[in-house]
Amino acid sequence: MAISQRLEVRQSQSLVMTPQLQQAIKLLQYANLDLAAYVDQEVEQNPLLEHAASEETERDVAPAESRRGDEDDLDDRGGDAGDWDGAPPQLADWSRMPAGGGSDDDGGIASFEQRLADSVTLRDHLLNQALPLVADARERAIAESLVDNLDEAGYLAAGVDELAALLGTDAEAVESVRQRLLGLDPTGVFARSLAECLSAQLRERDRLDPAMQALMDNLALVEDRQFDRLRRLCGVEADDLSDMLAELRALDPRPALAFGGGTAQTVVPDILMHRHPDGGFTVELNRDTLPRVLVNNRYYARIAAEARSKDDTRYLNERLQSANWLTRALDQRAQTILRVTREIVRRQHLFFVKGIEFLRPMTLREVAESVDMHESTVSRVTANKHIATPRGTFELKSFFTAAIQGSDGQAHSAEAVRHRIKALIDAETPGKVLSDDRIVTILRGEGIDIARRTVAKYRESMGIPSSSRRKRAKAAAS
Repeated sequence: MAISQRLEVRQSQSLVMTPQLQQAIKLLQYANLDLAAYVDQEVEQNPLLEHAASEETERDVAPAESRRGDEDDLDDRGGDAGDWDGAPPQLADWSRMPAGGGSDDDGGIASFEQRLADSVTLRDHLLNQALPLVADARERAIAESLVDNLDEAGYLAAGVDELAALLGTDAEAVESVRQRLLGLDPTGVFARSLAECLSAQLRERDRLDPAMQALMDNLALVEDRQFDRLRRLCGVEADDLSDMLAELRALDPRPALAFGGGTAQTVVPDILMHRHPDGGFTVELNRDTLPRVLVNNRYYARIAAEARSKDDTRYLNERLQSANWLTRALDQRAQTILRVTREIVRRQHLFFVKGIEFLRPMTLREVAESVDMHESTVSRVTANKHIATPRGTFELKSFFTAAIQGSDGQAHSAEAVRHRIKALIDAETPGKVLSDDRIVTILRGEGIDIARRTVAKYRESMGIPSSSRRKRAKAAAS
């Protein structure tokens, strides 16, 4: 077979990721604080970009995203545990000791663990541990709220009832999540009292025996120096009590301070929601965290007129093009985030009005179709973004939840179904305990098409025992 060469022309299409497109995608994924850091870098590198200093400068410059402040009305209406100043003499040295009771003599060189802790916020550290322990979006919202309500020492600053009212759920659900979080590192965070904080640390060390528990129940006697009475209550000798008090001194009454030097960093929202008296909501970007970027056209005109070479002119034109493109990209980012957020708020209106159990099933695809965007764009918009609402601050992604199909074709959120299962079980009487099969029958009668294994899974995820165990417990209590 003869070998020959020939020239062919073929036509094809492909998507080229230009630097500008890559930049636009990156801007969309940034939270406001990350965006501010990125813009600072761009301003440093481009002499035609500058931060807006005052309203007067806007006459000579072109505005970018941060000047927008877009708003849109939606049509769908629909004892101090952390205070150790009053510590008893035997324990007062805690306040001057390093976290965990260790030595403070390290030669002035921070440990690797400490440097590592400084690079991660306490909030992120806690949430990374908490998320595997929660069963669904409802419990995740509770966990985030608990983390956001820790004081600088790591104690829960708000009451369980207060958080339950804020989230529109019951106190038992909040307490259930809190109990699971008590075992997170650093041990003792989420406690509501000093005794609970220290007990969690003793439990982790397998030292919470009956004698130590009695000591925890009577910490006030330590402060009053009533050691004879304490010894009798704990059932120990004087030497044993002295050892127990020394053991307490090795614990950390302010566990959060051991992590990176302080408090769980408060989430700074990227989006703000406001409720109107008529029941509607308004959303806007958080101007306090949004950088205001301006293109100085007057400065460009002056130095362009003084350009001495083609290279100078080309450089200035490239800088102007880059600056203008950045301002357009920032403006597009603002509009995209607002469009997606408005749709999320519209779909989850009942959640914001009534609480977590009214969280609707919602997918990225549904929101993308409603706002005429690609699903990947919605995913980028909701990544790393938080919205401040009348019910607290939430990550946008937390509003996306799985659906359970109803027999009438209507979808029910998994969280709403869990809430209904819990309500049915809470209403049980000793003579009428519901089996999983009976719960399935009731739910199907209410139009919720659910399998028995799903009911069992949801029940177990909420820490609710089987019907036989509940029946025995009720019989023993009656």
